[in-house]
Amino acid sequence: MHGIARRKSSKVMVGDIGIGGDSRISVQSMTKTDTRDVEATLSQIYRLKDVGCDIVRCAVPDIEAAQALEKIKKNSPLPLVADIHFDYRLALAAVRAGADKLRINPGNIGGKDRVSMVAKAAKQQGIPIRVGVNSGSIPKDLLSKHQGASCEALVESAERSMSFLVDEGFHDIVVSLKASDVMTTIEAYRVLAGLCDFPLHLGVTEAGGIRVGTVKSSIALGVLLMEGIGDTIRVSLTHEPEEEVRVGISILSSIGEPTDRIEIISCPTCGRCRGDLIKILDEVEERLQGLRFPIKVAVMGCEVNGPGEAREADVGVALGEEFGLIFAQGSPVGRVSSEDIVARLVEEAVRVGEQKNQM
Repeated sequence: MHGIARRKSSKVMVGDIGIGGDSRISVQSMTKTDTRDVEATLSQIYRLKDVGCDIVRCAVPDIEAAQALEKIKKNSPLPLVADIHFDYRLALAAVRAGADKLRINPGNIGGKDRVSMVAKAAKQQGIPIRVGVNSGSIPKDLLSKHQGASCEALVESAERSMSFLVDEGFHDIVVSLKASDVMTTIEAYRVLAGLCDFPLHLGVTEAGGIRVGTVKSSIALGVLLMEGIGDTIRVSLTHEPEEEVRVGISILSSIGEPTDRIEIISCPTCGRCRGDLIKILDEVEERLQGLRFPIKVAVMGCEVNGPGEAREADVGVALGEEFGLIFAQGSPVGRVSSEDIVARLVEEAVRVGEQKNQM
């Protein structure tokens, strides 16, 4: 991350994905299907995998959903997190179904005896628990004490919830504390980062639709990650979950976080553009999505900045009049007709990407 030191944290495993410690920052999303619809949920999980998602979460609102989770888990290509609220029995059922991680708020699933049962079941199966604090579900006494869903209320709620598990001898914990307000989110994570060494799951809750939600999430997560805070992220959007993953990957790429995903850059186009850059970019993104190559691809529209940007990227194209000049690893490798630009650019991206993966 360009010399930015990551906050030191403990490490937990969610399936085969590490969170915290020396693990890379992972990207998560959540299914938006009815979990009881196994076929639809698995279809969405496979689409999430295709765009680069690392971990997926499913809502478990009732016992039928918990039972469906077992079938989903058996066929899921991604580690599976069970999202539990209110009923500790659903958490126990999710553990039996094979969930790789639980997301709970210990304060809303009952007394200490019930928290103890959930912690014991998770510990026996070797799965972590995320303490998920949300500005919309802070305990009433803390809302009163801190006069609303403030930074202080979020942090105290997280501390209280963490203590429930620690008191039971459970330490495989991930923590999140999300608000819909950007500055409250940033301030709360900053404070919590200094109070514990558990891995932190970053996110802005109720961020909004694709435009506003992307902006709010990019600011909050970007600031925190640049400060070395954060071990896994989820961008929450009122949109298809695949878009959450795309935005999350772009945030990590933009701050220089090492990833195994492709970063695509492009010019905004202007009157000098010599082709349908928007169409070309859309096709390139579609063809390259989900491929795990640590490379930068440049799609440039004219002769002003195009050749320089294309040459600086691992693979790039600079458009000319009815042609594209393809670059790979700093050198021109071909001049192709407009209709062949996408195919040749993708071909070079795969070639260079495979070379880098073998290094």
